[in-house]
Amino acid sequence: MVAVAVFAAMHAVGNDYVFYAGYTVLQYVVLAVAWNILGGYVGYVNFGVAAFLALGAYTGVALGNFAPFPLPVMMLAGGLVAGLVGLGAGYLTLRLRGIFFAIATLALAVVLQTLITNWDFVGGSAGVYAIRPKHIPVFGSYIEYMVFLMLLVAAGVVAVSRAIERSSYGLGFTAIRDDEVAAEATGVPTLRLKLIATTLSAAFMGMAGAPLPYYVTFLEPSSAFNLSYAVNSIAMPLIGGTTAWFGPLLGALLLGVAQQVATVTISSEINLLIVGLLLIGFVILAPQGLIGLLGLTGKRRSV
Repeated sequence: MVAVAVFAAMHAVGNDYVFYAGYTVLQYVVLAVAWNILGGYVGYVNFGVAAFLALGAYTGVALGNFAPFPLPVMMLAGGLVAGLVGLGAGYLTLRLRGIFFAIATLALAVVLQTLITNWDFVGGSAGVYAIRPKHIPVFGSYIEYMVFLMLLVAAGVVAVSRAIERSSYGLGFTAIRDDEVAAEATGVPTLRLKLIATTLSAAFMGMAGAPLPYYVTFLEPSSAFNLSYAVNSIAMPLIGGTTAWFGPLLGALLLGVAQQVATVTISSEINLLIVGLLLIGFVILAPQGLIGLLGLTGKRRSV
């Protein structure tokens, strides 16, 4: 219902740019909340966001080369592929901790970018064009259709994150984040829980990436694997707060809207400067993020 209400409000504005900007903000919401499932709840910092986003995007491109699959199918396929890669990569890397795990996830993005760059079937280094369908039933334009689907994904990832926080899985994630050695010594299945977090996080990122070719209309590896996706996905939960499900949501809305306003009023080149200044400010003045400023970090989960 919330997704429908937000979509109706955007439609009432009657300006196509609202949908283009709204799509970007919603994509940030999905990436930030998905990142927080592993990075915030479990405490494993993932710099490979762009890898899973691009996997979803290029899964859609590959499917489109076979047949004109509908976008929801591409999003589900992108989530499945990204989730499986996340599961496999997690099994290999989650035994690493701290900076070593972060470097491993960054290396994963580099490896996947190299593979995509040399895969001519999906355009390779030359890139690939994606042609949006002209007519979409019910919706006025294809961008409205994409925004509605991204709204559903955003609502889904927020619901999953909230459910995790209120479940025994959330308690296990917190135990790992606070002291993994102690958690393992007391019988917490640390590897299994970390694999669950990695798979869920990667799957939602892949779903968020599947519509990307139709949003930008021209996709190339350098843009799909852009490091700014990782920077934003890490900054937004830190600004909003990583200890509660609504922290990354608040951070994504704040930072996403600020970047879109700056793009219109100043320049898109200033976006990363905004991220950097806000991140520095919150790290110094409010290390627990917005939810810390609002005094909401002390709320306990009910299992």
